[in-house]
Amino acid sequence: MSATSIGNQPYLDNDELKKRIVLLEETSLENARTRIEALQESEKRYRRLFESARDGILILDAETGKVVDANPFLLQLLGYSYDEVYGKYIWELGVFKDIAASKEAFQTLQDNEYIRYDDLPLETLDGKPIAVEFVSNVYLVDHCKVIQCNIRDITERKQADAERKRLMAAVEQSGEVIFMTDAKGIIRYVNPAFERTTGYSRKEVEGRTPNILKSGEQDDQFYHNLWETISSGRIWAGLMVNRRKDGTFYTEESTISPVRDPSGRIVNYVAVKRDITSHLRLAAQFHQAQKMEAVGMLAGGVAHDYNNMLSVIIGYAELALFKVDEAQLLYSDLQEIIKAAKRSADITRQLLTFARKQTIIPVVLDINQAVESMFKMLRRLIGEDIDLIWRPDASPCTVKMDPVQVDQILANLCVNARDSITDIGKVTIETGNAVFDDQYCSDHFGFIKGEYAMLAISDNGCGMDKETLDQIFEPFFTSKGVGRGTGLGLSMVHGIVKQNNGFINVYSEPGKGSTFRIYLPRDAGQSSFVNLQGKAGQCPLGHGETVLVVEDEPELLDLDKKILEKLEYRVLTAGTPAEAIRLAEEQAGKIQLLITDIIMPDMNGRVLAERLHTLCPDLKIMFMSGYTANMIAHQGVLDEGVNFIQKPFAMHDLAVKVRESLLQA
Repeated sequence: MSATSIGNQPYLDNDELKKRIVLLEETSLENARTRIEALQESEKRYRRLFESARDGILILDAETGKVVDANPFLLQLLGYSYDEVYGKYIWELGVFKDIAASKEAFQTLQDNEYIRYDDLPLETLDGKPIAVEFVSNVYLVDHCKVIQCNIRDITERKQADAERKRLMAAVEQSGEVIFMTDAKGIIRYVNPAFERTTGYSRKEVEGRTPNILKSGEQDDQFYHNLWETISSGRIWAGLMVNRRKDGTFYTEESTISPVRDPSGRIVNYVAVKRDITSHLRLAAQFHQAQKMEAVGMLAGGVAHDYNNMLSVIIGYAELALFKVDEAQLLYSDLQEIIKAAKRSADITRQLLTFARKQTIIPVVLDINQAVESMFKMLRRLIGEDIDLIWRPDASPCTVKMDPVQVDQILANLCVNARDSITDIGKVTIETGNAVFDDQYCSDHFGFIKGEYAMLAISDNGCGMDKETLDQIFEPFFTSKGVGRGTGLGLSMVHGIVKQNNGFINVYSEPGKGSTFRIYLPRDAGQSSFVNLQGKAGQCPLGHGETVLVVEDEPELLDLDKKILEKLEYRVLTAGTPAEAIRLAEEQAGKIQLLITDIIMPDMNGRVLAERLHTLCPDLKIMFMSGYTANMIAHQGVLDEGVNFIQKPFAMHDLAVKVRESLLQA
């Protein structure tokens, strides 16, 4: 049967129709098989991806919340086996308690087609905390709604981020200057310490080179060597002087290191710097203080021997005066020898004043006389180019303090005044008396009620700003250059004034000079006044009292014996402490006064005095030394009632001190 047509449509007979039906069936089966094979292949690919994925994958039945599938990575991450999770409700798995702790909480996953947690804290089966990135999607599989949860372990990334944050916080909060440049040396980052140290803000320096800090103190070769070192991959370390934004210089200790990428290419340079300007200044001041201490120790030793020899010169010259008529030329020559020796003794005393802290021996004195006795030396200190003006008060300015301390105040303040004057200028010293009542003190900060003697030193030098004024009395602070001051002068002045219950007021402005006004309590006691211009009158004589002199210098021992005998004393001498003890035992009860040197071999004078007191309880004691009085002092002040005479001494001074010691109660 062949095909015919009905109208415009072809007509198929039964056989042809059957053939075509068979062909269609075969084609459909083939297509079905192809589709099935494609689906199977897709399933294999999905399963391979599912099994090999480096993120956790959890498949849930969206209707029931039961686990349908979980990939190996997730099981390993959480510490579960497949059987422990398959078919379980998600809220039964403790690790997911924070997102599905209950069936009700699971509703969140059901109602949202997409949920994301960037940082979800979980715990493994054994309780180990981990952090994950959690993403859930709802979709249909074979007409069944499922929820696929992708879980990525971000624990290490989070730890790395936390480490970076800690590192950045450390860099930001570091007291060290830290900045980073790119490979071409362009600044890309600076920390706050950089801003504090240099005065430049981050915005002002980013995109610029470190040349902005150049001070000119290092030459081009210095920077060439630095760049050559770091660009070759090595670390550079050293010191350099840089310039702040305000123009001031500072010294920094620097370490500059190259930073490489994984391929080894230099991509950045990081600099870690520390401002050591203050450290260098303190080190220099400490070194200077050590030198001064060494000078002090040397001065003390030299002064002892020097003063012993001066004592011999002065003593024998004074004895010689008694043997020569005043009309003879030799008499005036001897007087000149005595004057020269006394001036030498003054130089030794001043050396000790500058090089060592003296033990104080407070006496009542007139500041006017103290300044006058120091005036010539002050002129030499400040030099010829500076005019030194002296304006004493008309009435005495009496205080009770150690004369040496007055000298220290004058010397330190006058030297400071001199150093503040660049070329020519003037320094003015004034004295006066002042009374401050409660009303005045309440209106003037720092003033203390009472009656005071005032000592003022003024200059027309460079002056000081407020910042400097706030620090001038701090130990080791100095506005002078390195090597020009220890920073101890004004702190010593401040300590002396405070030790004597006084106070200081400083007035200064940049370019208008400075004035230091020192107020010391006026002496209100009945203490005998000390005339610093010298003592006049005859030497007080003895009445035959027995005096034991202990001195290890034979020349001095012989001289002391002659002087004391001239002053009508009975004199016993001993060259050693052992000999003195023997004489005291032989003359028990007959010795009225012991005059002993302090520093001697085998036993010092203080111990000797204690030993002899056990033999002679009524024995009076007088110490002498070419050293400072520190050897017999307590807390820097001589004990009340201790008799001491500093070598070298004149016959008149010895006569007065011996009589005072014998008459002491």
